[in-house]
Order: sequence, then C-alpha cells, then structure tokens
Amino acid sequence: MNIRQLLDKKQRGEKIVMITAYGYPSGRLAEQAGADVVLVGDSLGNVMLGYESTTPVTIEDICHHTKPVARAVKNALLVADMPFGSYQINTDLALANAIFLIKECGAAAVKVEGGEETAPIIAALSKHGIPVMAHIGLLPQTAAMWHGYSCQGRDADSAMRLLKTARMLEEAGAFSVVLEFVTAETAAKISAALTIPTIGIGAGLNCDGQVLVFHDIVGLNENHMPRFAKQYGNAAAIILQALNDFAAEVKTGNYPDSEHSYFMDADEVKKLEKLLGE
Repeated sequence: MNIRQLLDKKQRGEKIVMITAYGYPSGRLAEQAGADVVLVGDSLGNVMLGYESTTPVTIEDICHHTKPVARAVKNALLVADMPFGSYQINTDLALANAIFLIKECGAAAVKVEGGEETAPIIAALSKHGIPVMAHIGLLPQTAAMWHGYSCQGRDADSAMRLLKTARMLEEAGAFSVVLEFVTAETAAKISAALTIPTIGIGAGLNCDGQVLVFHDIVGLNENHMPRFAKQYGNAAAIILQALNDFAAEVKTGNYPDSEHSYFMDADEVKKLEKLLGE
C-alpha cells in the first residue's frame, strides 16, 4: 500500500482499514487481517507503557515499537506517530525526528497531531518527501491539559473551524487526516470537502476509513474505553484462563508431564547412577 493507492481508494469509495500495532505479534495480526494502514500510535503510552495519557511518550519509545512492527508489516502502509515534543519546537527538529522514524525505525509515513499550527510542519516534511498524516478533533497529547476528552464539532461554528483546519492541512501537503471524537455530521462534511482520505475514530460512518486501537478491538484493554471503541473479542479472558491453568498445574505437579519433558536413554541413566554411586 502506498499513498497513491490510498487516494485511489477514496476516489473509488472503498473504505480504508487502519489498525494500531505496537510489536511484532500485533503487527503480524493486523497485516493478516488485511489492514490498509498500520499505525504505531502514541497510544502505546496507555496500552503498553502504563501511562495515564500519551503525553510522556518519547520519540525513542515510538522507534522501539516501530522496528518490530516494520518487520511484521509487508503490505500495509506503516505510519508512526510523532509524539508530543518531537515536532512543536521547530521545523528542523520535526524534520530530524521524522527522518529518524523513517530511516532508522522503518516507518513509511508519520502522523502529526494538531490544528492550523501544524501546517508549516506538515509543509516542511512534505517538501522533503516525508508523507504526513494529519490528526485533528480530539488531540490526546494535550487534551487533559486543556478541554478534557470531549467531542468536537458539536455546533456549526466549531464544525466550520475544523473544516477550515482540515482544508489548510490538506493544502500543506497532508496525504490523509485522522478525525478523532468528532460529531458524525462534521466528519461527513469534512470528508466530502477533502480530496485526501479521512480516517475516523469516533467520528461516524461517513469517513473514508476507520481506525481503532488494537487492544480495544481484541479486548486486551481493561481500563476505561470510550463509547466509540468497539470490542470485537475478549482476548484478556482467554489469556487469563491460560495463565490460571498454567499456575494451577505447576502448583499441583501436573506440569510438566512426560509429553513436555525430555529423557535420557535407559543405558545412560544406569551409567549416570553408577558414576554417582547410587
């Protein structure tokens, strides 16, 4: 999958599937599921590192998790998040960090979270050949410090501001834009107005594609889940049952049994016992 193919999917009205991944197993499973885009999101701060928000995630964290995903993903477009602090200071730092994620960590594109203020950054990265996915609506990197985790575009004025921002980021060179926690009506208007694909997460049905966090999809996130995050499986229960079964068999002496053990030849056992004087 490349940028041109994603743009073509929007033109044909084909929905785009994006799934987050944070390591080789989740990357391999997302690839096998036929994801068009795999995102190494800064959501790894919540689901992998135990942070309460994505704000503490570093560029090194993103790289560490992108490398194994890159080894698993061969067909999908691999996008790596630019974490908080990796692009806000100046465009030179943003460019250096984006090149690092692509050249050293295996990403094919980066994602930048923010509104109109990110347009110069997106323009600078795009100018140097780096594909950039924009991200507007709810901005998890800074939401807790400002308005909290609330739905965006609830009135006509705020909807128009989001539409204006989306157009500006498209003009700056973004190849796609994530719309997070945005009213369905606002997201539909933005999707219709742009020539680049919109990827919704809590933004209704009329986006050009959808993304969810891997742990939310499979049921590994046992913390609070937003209303828009649909759980399609209960992997946590299956894993916990397996771990409980293992612990119980260890305590009762039922594991390992003969099927899961290795043995010497009978003659070698006798030799060993003779050497030991038994």
